[in-house]
Amino acid sequence: MLKGKVAIVTGGTMGIGLGVADKLAALGAKVVISARHVVKTKHYFVKCDVANFKDAQNLAAQTIKKYKKIDILVNNAGIYPFTSLADMTEKQWDEVIGVNLKGTFNCTKAVLPHMIKQKYGKIVNISSIAGSCIGYPGLVHYCTTKAGQLGFARAAAIELAPYGINVNAVAPGAIETPGLAKVFDKKAMQGFLQMIPKKRIGKPKDIAEAVAFLVSDEADYITGQLMVVDGGYVMQ
Repeated sequence: MLKGKVAIVTGGTMGIGLGVADKLAALGAKVVISARHVVKTKHYFVKCDVANFKDAQNLAAQTIKKYKKIDILVNNAGIYPFTSLADMTEKQWDEVIGVNLKGTFNCTKAVLPHMIKQKYGKIVNISSIAGSCIGYPGLVHYCTTKAGQLGFARAAAIELAPYGINVNAVAPGAIETPGLAKVFDKKAMQGFLQMIPKKRIGKPKDIAEAVAFLVSDEADYITGQLMVVDGGYVMQ
């Protein structure tokens, strides 16, 4: 399905990012993952702080050096520290905006010359139901970035369509990841379950399947769209 394709997945060392990386690799893609901290991984790894423009450029350059092209970019790297708006500092705001939103810009800019040259590319932003569909208290900065990733995808899809580049967004609901486990206790998770029609918390595999479809040639006529993967949570 993706044999011969080269994919970059930012924040690909754990959780949703790792699930996406594993899925794309299973479908035949050569996968490059990045993170701010070096880890051992079966995928080709490039250390990258996506909030840093030069780091993002290097991520693309190292991918080209290794695999000669870039077909797919999954903008997954993200952070979500809970802080009330009243207590939020400028530094906290800037850090979340830098990783989640500026990182999307930086990495997309880095891969664009290569995708435009080959007149082909698939870009998927991992947004969230937080911001793109609903709001959450304590996550004003995070919700802002996730709404921004959706707006970015829609506008970029229009600009890049003439170059054969598709840009979409996926909005996960509650997904079983190390990050989620750190901020929600069992009681809070049970509360989530009561509001999810599917009566289960999502898994990284659920998001990976959605991304795999959007970056496939089967989704060639889909661009500028948001795919919500939340077990039906936002329908209520």
